[in-house]
Amino acid sequence: MKQHTIAQPFSFEGKGLHTGVYIHATFAPAAVHHGICLRRTDLPGQPTHHAYADYVSATERGTVLEHGSWRISTVEHALSALYAMGIDNCLISVDGPELPILDGSALPFVKAIQNAGIVEQDEEAEVYVVREPIEYISEHGNRLMILPSDHYQVEVQVCYPSRILKRQRAELLDLQDYPKEIAAARTFCFVREIEPLLRMGLIKGGDLKNALVIYEMPMSQEGLDYLTDKLGQPHLDATKLGYLSPVHYHNEPARHKLLDIMGDLSLVGCRIQGRIYAEKPGHTFNTSCARQLRNKIYPKQE
Repeated sequence: MKQHTIAQPFSFEGKGLHTGVYIHATFAPAAVHHGICLRRTDLPGQPTHHAYADYVSATERGTVLEHGSWRISTVEHALSALYAMGIDNCLISVDGPELPILDGSALPFVKAIQNAGIVEQDEEAEVYVVREPIEYISEHGNRLMILPSDHYQVEVQVCYPSRILKRQRAELLDLQDYPKEIAAARTFCFVREIEPLLRMGLIKGGDLKNALVIYEMPMSQEGLDYLTDKLGQPHLDATKLGYLSPVHYHNEPARHKLLDIMGDLSLVGCRIQGRIYAEKPGHTFNTSCARQLRNKIYPKQE
């Protein structure tokens, strides 16, 4: 398998999900062995670092990479798209502390890569071939297994204490299916989570256009009006439970969790040949597994 990069640069602009800041991001071709790197063009010296699990500093509603003054949030959707489309080398330049959330999915990134074109490079890609089962289990019941396989596959199971979203499953058997089957799955949250997130200073750029919001616990009309006002959205009927916008897939939350885990595990820093099975994945657990796997593949010298 050869390394690949994009054929020409492409750019995005839009607000960050958590900061609400308007941000510009440019994806540029890169030479062999460059890897996926992110640059903060708004900081002195334009610090640039690899998208590695070593730099994960926070995982509340997204994956945050940080090293010194260099800090970039919500990287998982772009990283997922780059991995799925086979891009090994790319420089992402951003003029703020987040990547734009766009529509909350990876589809804009996939379409941009398709439009830009993909270039095969001269060197072989680095691939970690899973020879025996690898398993990680958290004290909270999160579980990740990576099994031997002749190609990359992912299966995800999610389970929530919700009357609307209980158990869901999603599977990706071939990376070629990612643009159609996974890329359009949006980030999601429950209405009951919105006020705590706002109090934490998060989702300042969140709305019903860039997230799938699930209303599964009845609340007063006044309470729901307050939250929609905070999000800058029209008032909704508090008696009607369910998804507050149309879904792209019948199991969109599970597909988005699959999208996320692909982005988070790309922080290992190489391609993986194996079948990934995840139960109750989340950014904290995903990136912890990515860090442990990276240390297994690239053991640090004492």
